[in-house]
Amino acid sequence: MTGLDAFTDALDYPMFVVTAAADGEPAGCLVGFASQCSIDPPRFMVWLSTANHTYGVARRASHLAVHVLGHEQKPLAELFGGRTGDDTDKFAEVPWRSGEGGAPVLDGCRAWFVGRVEERVAGGDHVGFLLAPVTHGPPAPLRPPLLRLGDMAGLSPGHPA
Repeated sequence: MTGLDAFTDALDYPMFVVTAAADGEPAGCLVGFASQCSIDPPRFMVWLSTANHTYGVARRASHLAVHVLGHEQKPLAELFGGRTGDDTDKFAEVPWRSGEGGAPVLDGCRAWFVGRVEERVAGGDHVGFLLAPVTHGPPAPLRPPLLRLGDMAGLSPGHPA
């Protein structure tokens, strides 16, 4: 265990589903590495594993959608985190619509926004996508209980990390 592992093991990140579409192909995955990174102008960064099917679609996409999950949405997180788009059509199992730039917007999430990809940043086995928000869903209830990393203990990822 590294010093960073000891540090990050103490954290309980919120979990997000990030979706993308390119060339008519929708993709999405469960993401724990994401954060607002600028107030003015507003920017948000999401990090996608280069081993993930969604990364291959996202690198060709102009926009990504970021969805906040409620604590009760563990089955949705399991679908997007425990199965891979290499062999599963995740979007056949959930209601969604096409958003700005074709980014799939999932119905029923606590909150969501679609961001235009401004930049891609290499970061080891993940690539960061710097997003400029262009549209968003209605505001979520004030600080609802969110799905967190600790809620997903035992999930076997759909691809190697």
